[in-house]
Amino acid sequence: MKLNLKNPIVFFDLETTGTNINSDRIVEICYLKVYPNGNEETKTMRINPEMHIPAEASAVHGIYDEDVADCPAFKEVARGIANDIEGCDLAGFNSNRFDIPVLAEEFLRADVDIDMSRRKFVDVQVIFHKMEQRTLSAAYKFYCGKNLEDAHTAEADTRATYEVLMSQLDRYPDLQNDVTFLSDYSSFNKNVDFAGRMVYDDKGVEVFNFGKYKGMSVADVLKRDPGYYSWILNSDFTLNTKAMLTKIRLREITQK
Repeated sequence: MKLNLKNPIVFFDLETTGTNINSDRIVEICYLKVYPNGNEETKTMRINPEMHIPAEASAVHGIYDEDVADCPAFKEVARGIANDIEGCDLAGFNSNRFDIPVLAEEFLRADVDIDMSRRKFVDVQVIFHKMEQRTLSAAYKFYCGKNLEDAHTAEADTRATYEVLMSQLDRYPDLQNDVTFLSDYSSFNKNVDFAGRMVYDDKGVEVFNFGKYKGMSVADVLKRDPGYYSWILNSDFTLNTKAMLTKIRLREITQK
């Protein structure tokens, strides 16, 4: 089966220094770019995170400080990556909750302005969990009938994610071969920011998705409790969360 595309789609996977999207740094990235005509391009690169890679992270992906000591920092390759994925939709395995927020943070730290608001995000893990409730290795075995060699390396996981999606489209007639449909289907909610601290409610209004104001309109909270904005900006939230909150605040100020 050929993936039905209007735009190129980039399947990607990140290996990082941990599991905290606020502070993680990328140590390896692989992306597989699939064009509407079926052509493919793959790129894999190691990244120097400019910090120590914790032992527990190295135990998962097998990348140690010495492996990336001579590799470029993300800020040195960020513009090239941004150019490679320009105009592309994005897909991954658990990408909506982890890879996309981490990548967005890295771009912000590198001062690379990249607009992801018009892209479609396909999370193959969400499709799998809705259908079968398994891990990537099990998904690869289940859908593709093969063992996932070199699991937890960016390139192996990226290729496996692409193959799993193609097998899912073959297996489930209800899945439409359309990136817009797959993006909507693989979204648990409508995030305002990549970390999901703010989401759109059923009426399309931005509401907080955590804390004492959970479920309340962001605009209303900012009017009622202006200090909450300052608290978020000075706390351990992602740069993307802070940027989106600032965007809402400025919109409300200019509408007065």
